[in-house]
Amino acid sequence: MSANREHQCDVLVVGSGAAGLSLALRLAKNCHVIVLSKGPLSEGSTYYAQGGIAAVFDEDDSIDSHVQDTLIAGDGLCEEASVRFIAENARECVQWLIDGGVPFDRLDNQHDNTPRYHLTREGGHSHRRILHAADATGMALQSSLQDNVQKQDNIDVFERHNVLDLITETVAGEKTVRGAYVWNRHDEHVETIKAKFVVVATGGASKVYQYTSNPDISSGDGIAMAWRAGCRVANLEFNQFHPTCLYHPDARNFLLTEALRGEGAYLRRPDGSRFMLDFDERAELAPRDVVARAIDYEMKRLGADCMYLDITHKPAEFIEKHFPMIHARLMDLGIDMTKEPIPIVPAAHYTCGGVVVDRNGHTDIANLYAIGEVSYTGLHGANRMASNSLLECVVYAWSAAKHIVNRLADVAMPTALPPWDESQVSCSDEEVVIQHNWHELRLFMWDYMGIVRTDKRLERALHRIQLLQKETHEYYSHFRVSNNLIELSNLLQVADLMVQCAMKRKESRGLHYTLDYPEKLAESGPTILTPPH
Repeated sequence: MSANREHQCDVLVVGSGAAGLSLALRLAKNCHVIVLSKGPLSEGSTYYAQGGIAAVFDEDDSIDSHVQDTLIAGDGLCEEASVRFIAENARECVQWLIDGGVPFDRLDNQHDNTPRYHLTREGGHSHRRILHAADATGMALQSSLQDNVQKQDNIDVFERHNVLDLITETVAGEKTVRGAYVWNRHDEHVETIKAKFVVVATGGASKVYQYTSNPDISSGDGIAMAWRAGCRVANLEFNQFHPTCLYHPDARNFLLTEALRGEGAYLRRPDGSRFMLDFDERAELAPRDVVARAIDYEMKRLGADCMYLDITHKPAEFIEKHFPMIHARLMDLGIDMTKEPIPIVPAAHYTCGGVVVDRNGHTDIANLYAIGEVSYTGLHGANRMASNSLLECVVYAWSAAKHIVNRLADVAMPTALPPWDESQVSCSDEEVVIQHNWHELRLFMWDYMGIVRTDKRLERALHRIQLLQKETHEYYSHFRVSNNLIELSNLLQVADLMVQCAMKRKESRGLHYTLDYPEKLAESGPTILTPPH
């Protein structure tokens, strides 16, 4: 395969999780779609999601209640119109998943032919509204979407392909996306893909932290490439730390679903005492920011390596039925959750901010969309409520697809794109430099831009980021690209944007907690950064 091979399609979808595959499936009847998957098709955050997807299916629940719960969790920063838009379209979009074969758990003892679903409850929700497939919802969802995608002749999937950068040009004074430069990891060459529309669905940036529940691919690529192309970003100071990640040397990023606490699990200190009631009257069902800070506080106060999650007071049969995947994984590691508490620590889990988009997932650049965790829709505010993330993916896949289909006939295929020029660079013989910088970045982001922050810590983080960016840019200028170099460059860019956002927020709110400004401001809004011209 030549270094400058060019592909073309109507819609290029960058990312193969719930957002990207849902969008591709909704477009397949109308146009040719190429889906880029950074690794194997299933290797994304969707696959590892355990809890479920929120939607009003219970007759005692209401859309207004879903909206209010989300607004409360978002701590005053959600955009109510966006929250309502997503909640109102939730059931229809989740039904689309059901119709596509996602096997959500049903209730036993059905008395009629109308299926009823087992709904669980998670932190911040006032009702049971979480549809799930046992404790492996993401796996069931991803598998179903993949099966359906592979049946479509109009969808081509390119696995092990990274986007280096978006290709844009200015047309009649408006910046317009034309395609992308892509790193083919199979034969290590750069290729170009031209498209009428490009949709970025690359997920979040939790790999910027030393401890994360996310898979290795969550390196902020979409946020970084959209920023470089000229898109605004917002609210990147709000990084959600999942309170309960397994603390074990052989399973550093194994998540323990919030549904465990929803079904009655307690958080305990090493001496066995409960502590969440000391921090919030909602105890273990308080929003994630409250729970993560409480665990972090207790660990630091006691000098403890971890806290414990305990569900041993529930019957073993109940635990094994509701959490079979977690139970089996823990048994493999020598932990019997039916008889002993589980050691846990908080870990970076979700990027609540991202690329600014409208109700159709459209960005500041013509024909460029961003959907899923990579985007900022106004849904999450200062803290994402559990199980709203998969919902955001499928609702915005629906709205973006509808918008693209309506515009397909009006947008012309771009002419030939300029090839990638690597004639002046050579292969690197110092990959250890990249690895060193990578580890340094993730460590100081954890220490300085973690669960608790200060102005001094943020200034130190920004200084170190700028030094590493200079080193990496010099390296990038002289050597051919590699997967690690691409990810390091993108992580540094997103880390820079995260710290900039955090430095602009002079208050503590939701997931952003700073010792220098411990109180909330009376009035607050999103933190929006605009790229330099």
